[in-house]
Amino acid sequence: MASSLGSAPDIADASPLVRIRSLFPGLARAEQRVAQVVLGDPAVVAHRSITEVAEAAGTSETTVTRFCKAIGVGGYPDLRIALAADTARTAARADRDLGSDIGQGDDLRQVVSKVSFADARAVEETADQLDVVELEKVVEAMSAAGRVDVYGVGASAFVAMDLQQKLHRIGRISFAWSDTHIALTSAAVLSKGDVAVGISHTGATADTVEALRVARGRGATTVALTNFPRSPIAEVADYVLTTAARETTFRSGATASRIAQLTVIDCLFVGVAQRHHESATAALEVTFEAVSGHRLGPRPDGRRRQRETGK
Repeated sequence: MASSLGSAPDIADASPLVRIRSLFPGLARAEQRVAQVVLGDPAVVAHRSITEVAEAAGTSETTVTRFCKAIGVGGYPDLRIALAADTARTAARADRDLGSDIGQGDDLRQVVSKVSFADARAVEETADQLDVVELEKVVEAMSAAGRVDVYGVGASAFVAMDLQQKLHRIGRISFAWSDTHIALTSAAVLSKGDVAVGISHTGATADTVEALRVARGRGATTVALTNFPRSPIAEVADYVLTTAARETTFRSGATASRIAQLTVIDCLFVGVAQRHHESATAALEVTFEAVSGHRLGPRPDGRRRQRETGK
């Protein structure tokens, strides 16, 4: 079954703002108003009383307390401590207005700075909050799987293909599907011992959710990779791996979310390769040599490429 929220990394170890953003869609409306106040100026909230925060959110102190519990902290004092610690950790970035959205008046230098900052931060925050225990379980399941089918549509399809290509290169049977009908027919022929991975930033992509539901119904182990752990895809997943990326104006389906997903994909791939070290290493060498004739110049490791003589 999907892991409970309590199995995720402790809020003291990862940014509380990351957790709030990931859980935001599943919060009650009044709790979302509290979240907006906190996300709007976390440094100020860290020094505010619960009464002041409740008034700013147009709600009650009880709702603020419920909000704290919903995001995994014991109460408002714990939230203040977590916010203060997070503010201190990010103080070095305080003089760089890079966390804000891209504005219409930003010049290209600002655009480059904000985009690169958001992408780098997505990787850092994804690594900080990634549940390694859950990741280990997924690696074990994929290492023992008869086949791994990966589902993703739109921008997530590229991530799905990346995972499939990586696994295939070390000799693991894997397929990536982005067409809804083919994904569903693929899921329908899976069975116990197989693994199905659904990739969706929002966790609400109907095509991917449905494919994972069918795969689970056939007995396959199901894995969801999403930015929102309380999204619909989590309901049909045995294991949920989360990213931490923010999508902003001009950047819906942004590179930041794809890079965050690819970070998790790389961790999965390396974990599987480790468990099949000898065969994976041999496969990587063979597949490298297979395409070496289509590259110009020496190998990256300095060794000369073998040439086909035709004899």
